[in-house]
Amino acid sequence: MNVLPDVLRPGLKVVFCGTAAGHASARAGAYYAGPGNRFWEILFETGLTPRRLKPHEFREAVDYGIGLTDAVKTASGPDASLPARAFDPDRLRRLMLRFEPSALAFNGKRPARSFFDSTNVGYGQRSGRLGGSAVFVLPSTSGAARGFWESRYWHELAAFVRGESGR
Repeated sequence: MNVLPDVLRPGLKVVFCGTAAGHASARAGAYYAGPGNRFWEILFETGLTPRRLKPHEFREAVDYGIGLTDAVKTASGPDASLPARAFDPDRLRRLMLRFEPSALAFNGKRPARSFFDSTNVGYGQRSGRLGGSAVFVLPSTSGAARGFWESRYWHELAAFVRGESGR
């Protein structure tokens, strides 16, 4: 059983893929519900949403062209506690090829590393596409990753989604 439901539909601008629901999100039954998580804040700051959504409003993200999923759907907790077998990159690939958002954005390097089966993953837009989707790797919004936080990559994604990018 999935800890959190996927929030997906055809025609989305961007689908965000996190690693897994953290403990606070699993308890709340809502994406990015941890008190130190910057996800909803950065969506508003970059103009991807017209207001700062609250975690319990996560289903409304599709109204703004935003989808949500995780690399690990059947477990929750910090990245270090997740067993390797819980990651399902094939599931994510099938979903993205089915829904074909304009962009797939990994919220952090961990889900991208799992998806690409590589430790050599940098931030920013990746070369190549996944079906019809551009692929981005963004600094994690998790409070535990504050030392790696940089909003620049999130703003680059937002510019791409708005069609302001030269790519």
